[in-house]
Amino acid sequence: MGRRTKWRNRRARGCEVRGAAFTAPTLLHFSRLVLTALGEARDDLDALNVYPIPDGDTGTNLFLTFEAGHAALEEVVARHGGEAAVPVEAAAAAYSRGLLLGARGNSGVIMSQLVGAFLKRLAPATGTDDDPALGESLADALAEATAAAYAAVGEPVEGTVLSVARAASEAAHAAARSSAGVAPVAAAVVQAADAALARTPEQLPILQRAGVVDAGGKGLCLVLAVAEAALTGRAPVPAARRSGCAVRTAIQARSGSPDEATAEEGPAFEVMYLLDAEDAAVPALRERLLALGDSLVVVGGDGLWNVHIHVDDVGAALEAGLAAGRPHRVQVTHFRDQLRVGGQRPQRGEPEPAAAAATRGVVAVAFADGLAELFQQAGATVVRATSGTRPSTERLIEAVLATDAAEVALLPNDCDAVPAAEAAAGLAERERGTRVVVVPTRAQVQGLAALAVHDPSRSFDRDLVEMTAAARHARAGAVSVASRAAMTTAGPCRPGDVLGEVEGDVTVVGHGLEAVAVEVLDRLLGGGGELVTIVAGAGAAELARHCEAHIRRRHPAVEIVAYDGGQERYPLLFGVE
Repeated sequence: MGRRTKWRNRRARGCEVRGAAFTAPTLLHFSRLVLTALGEARDDLDALNVYPIPDGDTGTNLFLTFEAGHAALEEVVARHGGEAAVPVEAAAAAYSRGLLLGARGNSGVIMSQLVGAFLKRLAPATGTDDDPALGESLADALAEATAAAYAAVGEPVEGTVLSVARAASEAAHAAARSSAGVAPVAAAVVQAADAALARTPEQLPILQRAGVVDAGGKGLCLVLAVAEAALTGRAPVPAARRSGCAVRTAIQARSGSPDEATAEEGPAFEVMYLLDAEDAAVPALRERLLALGDSLVVVGGDGLWNVHIHVDDVGAALEAGLAAGRPHRVQVTHFRDQLRVGGQRPQRGEPEPAAAAATRGVVAVAFADGLAELFQQAGATVVRATSGTRPSTERLIEAVLATDAAEVALLPNDCDAVPAAEAAAGLAERERGTRVVVVPTRAQVQGLAALAVHDPSRSFDRDLVEMTAAARHARAGAVSVASRAAMTTAGPCRPGDVLGEVEGDVTVVGHGLEAVAVEVLDRLLGGGGELVTIVAGAGAAELARHCEAHIRRRHPAVEIVAYDGGQERYPLLFGVE
């Protein structure tokens, strides 16, 4: 299913699309969209990452940074009893703090400063979409964010995310002077950012040698494009189809991988820590750290700071923090070990070490107690999630490590959980040495199908092939009830209408659960099938029995398996194999 279709379908399930001005629902919508966009682009951004060191983690770091912001935003929404009840200033403050606390890597720290400064200026702004004052506020917010980002970097370098931010800011002010409202300003910002990204190889020789654009700059282009979509209500353009976003140019194709083309001598360690310190102590801290290494970024304020630097002397970097305040949540990465990641595990088809083959685990995401029990009975370690919240990367990594296995198959079982699962797999492998592979299950019934063929006696690669094939051959369907008026792929719906989904698309809008359920089943079985899995939601046992009777009458050769899933949002989930 295409992402654009999925975004349309979300409207039918109660997600806010946009408001007349910048509001908490607008910010929440942006947060959801940016996680999806960065999840799609994560591998591409990682591949582009050659500056300041080719450690291939820019996309992962940006995803994790925005994931932390989203978690903080969801928490404040829950405390206020819903997104419509949250003051926009409170939502912006929570989101900014989440970004600051969760920022990872050079790119994540700079982006947290950009977004935090932007929201601080934009949150108090008022006006409708076509109000010139709101367009001017948008331009002012971007200008302040750019200035804050430049100030946070110890030695600003052109040809990076900073250059992209500055070009976008200048375009915003030019558009605000000649246009009315948000849409023209936002469109000018996106266009200027893409053009600035294309110029980054001309500004930074290391990018030109590798034949790539700046990874952090490309990440900012994606974030700005999503911001335009959230502010104007336009459908976001999928990351893979956006202009200016080619992963590699012909130069890089001739010169080899980014690691081969650009690996240079530099500091051995990346050091990051949060710092509780008075704002007045930060200038001296910057000065001291600048003498120790490079890639220095210090962001934050009001007593809480996020410090990032590349150094050879880790102890000296920590001592500088101790002199300024209280460092905590310290992270140290040895670049040489990071660059070697991925070259030590067997290639497909090669024999696997006996120790690795002997310990294998499966982690599955479940969205209800009954589903969780089914996955546990099949031998999986379960990560519980709800219909309104996706599992975090951190929780998935914890579950992977809890298996105590050298090889782990990770089943996200939901479209929205796939990016977090892929990020968790990469981090677990890089930082813990555990080989984790995501089986791309995008529905609960696909996870059940994959686990049904799981066989730990096979080689890991063979087992993954079988699980993936089983998941892909399981066509998924669902029945839900609309919570608000919306336009779906099957036409308009009103609150209380029954929606039937096939492979994530709304294909039926009706008024009765039974009628819609059997129509979804007939559509799923219209393409053939030997086994139907029915997962009943909370209080839907009788509805599930009605569906079983219908299958026996209309499709007598089809085998039926029924479970009590207990899920809240969907009275019925279907799988056809």
